[in-house]
Amino acid sequence: MIVYRAVMDMRTGSVGRPASDQNSPLLRSKRPRKTGEDGLGSVPIAREESRRKDARERDRLPAHGQRCRIAYRGGDAEVHIVNLSGGGAMIASTLTPNIAERVHLHLGSDGTVEAIVRWVKGGRIGLEFAHETHLDCSDNERAELLLDAIDRAFPDRKSGGPKAVPAPEPDGSDQRVATRHPLIWSADLQTRSGTFRVRLRNVSATGALVQCAKPLALGSEVIVDFGKGGSVDATVSWTVGDHAGLSFDEEFDMRRLSHSKPVVAPTRWLRPAYLVNDVAAGSAWDEAWSRMSVDELRNELEGFLKR
Repeated sequence: MIVYRAVMDMRTGSVGRPASDQNSPLLRSKRPRKTGEDGLGSVPIAREESRRKDARERDRLPAHGQRCRIAYRGGDAEVHIVNLSGGGAMIASTLTPNIAERVHLHLGSDGTVEAIVRWVKGGRIGLEFAHETHLDCSDNERAELLLDAIDRAFPDRKSGGPKAVPAPEPDGSDQRVATRHPLIWSADLQTRSGTFRVRLRNVSATGALVQCAKPLALGSEVIVDFGKGGSVDATVSWTVGDHAGLSFDEEFDMRRLSHSKPVVAPTRWLRPAYLVNDVAAGSAWDEAWSRMSVDELRNELEGFLKR
């Protein structure tokens, strides 16, 4: 009988005793499960929606507060880069630009990116970068290069469409601002650690601004391969986030770009997920960059070169 009672006491202790019984020599009684505010409702659960919204941040490389300049309303101001991505940047500044106002972000020597203001909040400004590759050369050189590139890359658009429209008369300052084109160029960047596909933000005879998913070492020697357009040796002169400035070792003939096939920029870029609740539908964020189609560009270029 004594043995039987001991076994029963062990079983009782293992499954729990009433809260009023605090004299069990074996196991403490289990606490009853709680409900209400202290129950499962108070346990934090990672929601899928939160992870999806944060996923876009993976392609944003922090710039550690690096300083840069911004051309704003006819003057320059110093700002700090918070992060950069393929589509734009977040900067910290006391400036209060208007939504949809255009600015120029100077990341480094000869590293200027045209951008448009998409949001302003709490001392931070969200910029969206221009989609096309900026060709830093004279108007005539740019027109010839673009027209040649269209002929090579889009041969099916050589005929048809409306007649060429005469271009406006030059103002004599050689600073004619043409309607933005829709073409984006890329290249293969050969480094000691491998070859990476980079996007050309802008390119000139002396250098280029590229966006690269892999960090580039300052002062490292690289080779920029334009495909059929040939290659050129260069040195990494500066880096900010995932953008880098390349200084060509020798003068680059911009006309060689016409042999390298570009792609057409999308007509519409979606706003990032983290702004879905902050920017109302139909706002300036949803306004696409003003740019011509390939056919419209061809017509303007032909008219401009015939003047």
